[in-house]
Amino acid sequence: MAGLIVDLNCWARADQFRLFRSYEKPHYAVTARVDVSHVMAQKAAGVSVYRACLWAIGAGLHAVPELCMRFRGDVVTRYDRVDLSMTVPLADGNFRYAYVPWQPDFAAFDGCAAALIAEVAAGGDLNANNGGRDDVAYLSAMPWLDYSSINNALPHAQDCIPRVSWGKIVEGSGRWSMAMTIEVHHALVDGRQVGEFFAAVQGALDQV
Repeated sequence: MAGLIVDLNCWARADQFRLFRSYEKPHYAVTARVDVSHVMAQKAAGVSVYRACLWAIGAGLHAVPELCMRFRGDVVTRYDRVDLSMTVPLADGNFRYAYVPWQPDFAAFDGCAAALIAEVAAGGDLNANNGGRDDVAYLSAMPWLDYSSINNALPHAQDCIPRVSWGKIVEGSGRWSMAMTIEVHHALVDGRQVGEFFAAVQGALDQV
């Protein structure tokens, strides 16, 4: 994906970037509930709730520039588009990784995602990112549990790829909701951007 180098001399949060890059544990995770009532209502019409959630998460990530930023050393790059990398369950209980290009049009994304996920589910290598790509975000569903918080395995303190997880969809008072978590590197992302992410995801879920 195309990337633009960020000029630290002109970047408003360059001081925060330098500060949090020095932390031994610079990552933090935020969990919030999102309303998926509209998506659930589309299920009878053939809409995949899972792929609708993937698309909405992608919309949330791309609505916040900082969530598409990555760094290597002192070099910060902002990508104009990142692929969504999600775990794909296999029949034997194992999993593989898929990489799906996000598209602003849901129908176009849905068709592409369905084909790529089916291809990965048919078998093959684990297909994990070996650290060579930064223009991705990691997504993982946990549909067995309506959890209250979660964090992820991280290879090292300089890993700055956002992780998004979501849990079991539950009904209450006529509405459907689920827990969603985003884990980010504080050198790039503050609480304000996390709030913007959740707002954009909710907006996308309400328009599928």
